[in-house]
Amino acid sequence: MDITLIGVTKRFKNVEALTRVNLNIKDGELFTLLGPSGCGKTTTLRLIAGFYIPDEGKIMFGDREVQDIPPAKRNIGMVFQNYALWPHMTVYRNVIYGLQFKNVPKSDWQKIAQDALAKVGLTGYETRYPGQLSGGQQQRVALARALALNPDVLLLDEPLSNLDAKIRASVRAEIRKLQQNLGITTVYVTHDQEEALTLSDRIGIMNEGKLVQVGTPHDLYERPNTRFVADFIGTNNLVEGVVKSASAGGSDVVVETKVGVLRGFSHASVKAGDRCTVAFRPENVTVLAKKPSEPDDLNHISGKISFASYLGNTLRYEMETAAGIVLKADIGNPLAHEELSWGSDVNFAFTKSAALVIPDAES
Repeated sequence: MDITLIGVTKRFKNVEALTRVNLNIKDGELFTLLGPSGCGKTTTLRLIAGFYIPDEGKIMFGDREVQDIPPAKRNIGMVFQNYALWPHMTVYRNVIYGLQFKNVPKSDWQKIAQDALAKVGLTGYETRYPGQLSGGQQQRVALARALALNPDVLLLDEPLSNLDAKIRASVRAEIRKLQQNLGITTVYVTHDQEEALTLSDRIGIMNEGKLVQVGTPHDLYERPNTRFVADFIGTNNLVEGVVKSASAGGSDVVVETKVGVLRGFSHASVKAGDRCTVAFRPENVTVLAKKPSEPDDLNHISGKISFASYLGNTLRYEMETAAGIVLKADIGNPLAHEELSWGSDVNFAFTKSAALVIPDAES
């Protein structure tokens, strides 16, 4: 089931929570709405569910307009952040709860519940109560309840936020495998970048009620079209500057910055005099004890080590430049690297192809 939002705007009193959102979610894909708190992602999900009615625009399920159709008639399944399980009901009673409102024959309830629980790996848990389950198991019961309705669309609102990190990683893998096996169009809301990158076919980045970029996890990580997206997805070094020169097509862009002249590339149209940001990721930085005496094709930025953190398979350095700008570099295989001490002189080097130039007009 395709889901399409056309010019959707939602206001709460005098506050515009969502502004002219246009979005197409493809049949069978897992689409994630990602952004900081208050950006409009849950409002978007609730509009799709039918809990809110848009002030402007249309919402389509396939070729059917649904913005005025109540949630019960949209054939959706929804999993909430707090799971919304009835504590006085068994797992079985929780799973079949919605069936009584869909005129499903009572004789079918047991098989439907067993099939739904089997899909989420909870066969044999029918007689337990929510209070007897772990957080991960409660989340799976909530998912089974949604699947029991045989929905055309599955909506998940921050479903893993109450779980600890290890369980969260395990459950999100289960959700992804299940969604792929069932092929249900799924809309997932989270503020967690890693969760979004791991789970999604595509991601929509939201900020201040607007959809700012849509793409695959790879596209958003490698080709952010604004400074906000570059800063929000993963870790990035961001250096402001002014374009000195730019080749046709943006394959070679020279930028004057407070840390020196940097060379990069741009997917956008840039010209001399444009204010911009140079973005380069810590994993693409080589850490040198000093800048080479002979010129090379790399960008070089010098400074002093201001912080080092051991992250297991990575050693992260922070370097402060003379201009007071702090930059990061990640070193793989830390055991093979002699750790630099605080205050050490250091040089960060990176290629032109690792330096994305983002014009301020699109930031």
